Amino acid sequence: MQTAGVAAAYDRWAPIYDLVFGGVFATGRREAVVAAEQVGQRILEVGIGTGISLPHYRADSRLTGVDISQSMLAKAEKRAARLGLCNIDRLAAMDAERMQFADDEFDVVVAQYVVTSVPDPEAALDEFLRVVKPGGQIIITTRIGAGHGLRGSIEKALMPVTSKLGWRTEFPWKRYQEWAARNSGVRLIERRDLPPLGHFSLLRYEKIEG
Repeated sequence: MQTAGVAAAYDRWAPIYDLVFGGVFATGRREAVVAAEQVGQRILEVGIGTGISLPHYRADSRLTGVDISQSMLAKAEKRAARLGLCNIDRLAAMDAERMQFADDEFDVVVAQYVVTSVPDPEAALDEFLRVVKPGGQIIITTRIGAGHGLRGSIEKALMPVTSKLGWRTEFPWKRYQEWAARNSGVRLIERRDLPPLGHFSLLRYEKIEG
């Protein structure tokens, strides 16, 4: 997977993304927003896409959204304008692996169905950790790959196809564990299952103060 290829894939998805994925991921989006707003007001959503989650945030939240796809961002901007949303500080094209924000800038980082869509997931996770404040949280909704067995073999076999569509099927829980183990400044505080099919999870990581 290459950054330009992912951007092109989601440019193609933009016209139909809400129709295809809106209902499938609705529960995860709502739960991620609720979890984020319990942490703080200044929220960065990485992979804002068409802005489908924007109306779910409270009016007193301050939102920044970034996405690699210009076409997705254009849809998000139109949605925000149509709904008259006044709690958005910025919507910008940005690479999740190299974000143009200062260290410790946000109370919470939300990444909904993004980690398995970037070329270097661990680099993106490092960026989430960099830009969130000590004591803040990273809220992730994500597909968890099997890593072994029949499902793991199928996921690996599908990678050449799904990577062209903009995501990877093969991304086991072990990679999240290894990333956290390499970063002494982060700890997992929650992992809960999400629909559909029990293959998705909501993860909450806390950036440890000091």
